Amino acid sequence: MKYAKIALTLALLALLSGTALFASGRSEGKGKKPENTGRIILATTTSTYDSGLLNHIIPVFTAETGREVDIVSVGTGAALQLGRDGQADVLLVHAKEQELQFVADGHGLERFDVMYNDFIVVGPPGKIAHNGDIGETFRAIAAGNLPFVSRGDRSGTHVMEESLWQHAGGTGPAGLSAYLSVGQGMGATLRIAGEVEGFTLSDRATWLRQGPANLVVVCELDPLLLNLYGVIAVNPAKAPGINARGAADFVAWILRPDTQSLIAGFGRDEFGESLFTPNAW
Repeated sequence: MKYAKIALTLALLALLSGTALFASGRSEGKGKKPENTGRIILATTTSTYDSGLLNHIIPVFTAETGREVDIVSVGTGAALQLGRDGQADVLLVHAKEQELQFVADGHGLERFDVMYNDFIVVGPPGKIAHNGDIGETFRAIAAGNLPFVSRGDRSGTHVMEESLWQHAGGTGPAGLSAYLSVGQGMGATLRIAGEVEGFTLSDRATWLRQGPANLVVVCELDPLLLNLYGVIAVNPAKAPGINARGAADFVAWILRPDTQSLIAGFGRDEFGESLFTPNAW
């Protein structure tokens, strides 16, 4: 029973990691989900939900196709695991190497570029001068033993943070007594960083939507901070019972030029800039 399995998995994830979960239109605990009907399960990173993007585009998909979408908003690592376990039909995530491995292992049919934005480092003003060098920024945080809040949830953002610490060299977060690994989504991590007046790595879209007023952008526009998002339909041969047709419809829809334009327009009215840049064209 697919819903019983996913409900148990999500409950365990919530208890173990405190990751934010969100479901749209789900009738939990009401029996087995009919297979290959209109409803699909989309497992996705918290940034696509926390930024408001999904609220912007998913109603359009439902209106056009008649397919309801149950959204599971977790870190990319957890989203990929839901795909491996056959508890999601399609994934929208942002850790490209992990995504390609997911496909290579046979769990996904194919990975397609959808969009990108960028990561930024935010923190209290006056501690580190604004710059475009992520290595310099992380080394300054380590040298000053400044508070740093990590998502710590194996999300795409957390994986990126770990690679950036390696790039910066030195002792990395192991030498920071004020390093906090909180096991939370991006919005919650930003709130905690604001509370402790610490630094954190964030995607720009969630920062613009939920960034605390007492923090500022410290580092941005380093080429290493590019944040790529991909879409993958789960392989029905590895996960019998998933809604393969619904997943294929979603993949085709999100790659369409008009949907890509819809993504490109998100954020312009509110922030004067697009929060995500489509790159499926």
